[in-house]
Amino acid sequence: MRVAILSSGGKDSSAAWWWAKCKGWDIDCLVTVMITGKDSWMFQIPGTEIVEKQAKLAGLNWLSIDSEGIQEQEILDLENKLSELEIDGLVSGAIRSDYQKSRIERMCHRLGIKSWTPLWHQSSLGHMRGLVSNGFKVMITSVACEGLTEKWIGHVLTKNSLDEMEELSQKYRFNVDGEGGEYETLVVSGPHFDGYLDVSGNTSWDGVRGELKIESVEMVRT
Repeated sequence: MRVAILSSGGKDSSAAWWWAKCKGWDIDCLVTVMITGKDSWMFQIPGTEIVEKQAKLAGLNWLSIDSEGIQEQEILDLENKLSELEIDGLVSGAIRSDYQKSRIERMCHRLGIKSWTPLWHQSSLGHMRGLVSNGFKVMITSVACEGLTEKWIGHVLTKNSLDEMEELSQKYRFNVDGEGGEYETLVVSGPHFDGYLDVSGNTSWDGVRGELKIESVEMVRT
């Protein structure tokens, strides 16, 4: 099976990528939609250029697709580029977004390829615990909900800090997997990398929400 991985560089697409690798499938490339406009209905915007470095650490090709993020056009921008690949299917990290999953499935149907969403409706906490226990180093790059403070920005999740986040999610009633936009992530290391990403930057915080403004990302091979 030859597949492409739709990747934003975050935890969900990285988990889906690892799933495909564990299947023994041939991964043609990582595919990232780079939003050139101010917003997107389907795709993550900040930090997606770092997927190129993730691909290099894994010895994979990276396909970058520019899109303005216009509703319904952005999926066509993706479709046009995927039509040039010789693949059997597309693997994506959709968990609960029917909007995203349905459009990806219809696109794949038009292309005559299969769509796999291995994380679909996984347990939120089970998904997060699985990432940490399998050696994924998940860095939180932004927070935007009550209960997650400045200290979480730039933090790489551990078993202990995930336990703390679980308690906070119960107290403040947010999604522990961030599926409601509570936080965004970047995977800096994992079982699918030959090394890790050394990320540095400055924290921006307004008292309610904030983000890590990444200034440099170095690849360190191990």
